[in-house]
Amino acid sequence: MPSVSALADRLQAARELSWRHLGKTIVFYLPGMIRLDRTNGKYPALSITGGDCILGCDHCQGTILNGMMHVKSPGQLVSRCRRLAEKGHHGVLISGGCNAGGQLPWDRFIPAIQEIKAETDLFISIHSGLVNDPDAFRLKQAGVDQALIDVIGDDETFKTVCHVPFGVNRIEAAMASLHRARIPIVPHIVCGVRYGKTRGEKNAVAMISRFKLQQVVIVSLMPIPGTRMEKARPPAPETVADIIAEVRFAMPHTPISLGCARQRGNSRMEVMAIEAGVNRLALPSEKAVEKAVAYGLSIRYQKTCCSVSRDLSTPSWDAQFSSE
Repeated sequence: MPSVSALADRLQAARELSWRHLGKTIVFYLPGMIRLDRTNGKYPALSITGGDCILGCDHCQGTILNGMMHVKSPGQLVSRCRRLAEKGHHGVLISGGCNAGGQLPWDRFIPAIQEIKAETDLFISIHSGLVNDPDAFRLKQAGVDQALIDVIGDDETFKTVCHVPFGVNRIEAAMASLHRARIPIVPHIVCGVRYGKTRGEKNAVAMISRFKLQQVVIVSLMPIPGTRMEKARPPAPETVADIIAEVRFAMPHTPISLGCARQRGNSRMEVMAIEAGVNRLALPSEKAVEKAVAYGLSIRYQKTCCSVSRDLSTPSWDAQFSSE
């Protein structure tokens, strides 16, 4: 980590670079079915494996799947998405647990995704997992709008935390498959995924910088109760901000977001992310909004995942939807 003064200079340089190439704007996001300021998000997550995940990575152990809608058959996925579209949702994040190879059961669900895209205007994001070329091309043909993929930059961390027998070259191979299929890639770099310690995050930046990206999302360890990391200390806001700056210098023209998967209530992390020049931020606190105002940023609000490229933003939460 740089010294305090060196970090401040680094964040200022990153911020000014962001403003120069992407403008002095920021969009705040409310994803999924999360409620903020008496307002609901309109971009729910659905798990095609229910609560099941063979990998059981130490930082999650499948618990995140329990907060998603469970759609364990293609028919359930189609019917649920039809209802969501009728209720005015803008899209869905299709996720699920992985098998021992880090893959999701896309083969069963690709025809259902194609049916959803044919019948609705829902924007579809997927947690792709470690896809291969055949699945990537079929997902593209089905109409998937973007693929989110967690990127870990250290072999030992990947093997230890995610219980896989292979290294991070498999993550790069999955990104290459998505790239060849021309599915927009939105990598998520998980800061502190090794029990709160940073190891390989900057290599993860180098890995993703080899691809043309729609945007990059930075998240950080959430100590989830009941998991092996429930007592781990998340990385400091300064560490996360430093990684954001690293991404900005590597990819000056690529939008960067601070995602929703991070320690709740840590407004300092949000403020420092804005100091580093993020263009998007999920679940903003009052202090984050105040910081954006202090910098003179143009502020917009959108009730989707922060990865969504479709511009549905408005000047306030209420301008888009009424509270439910």
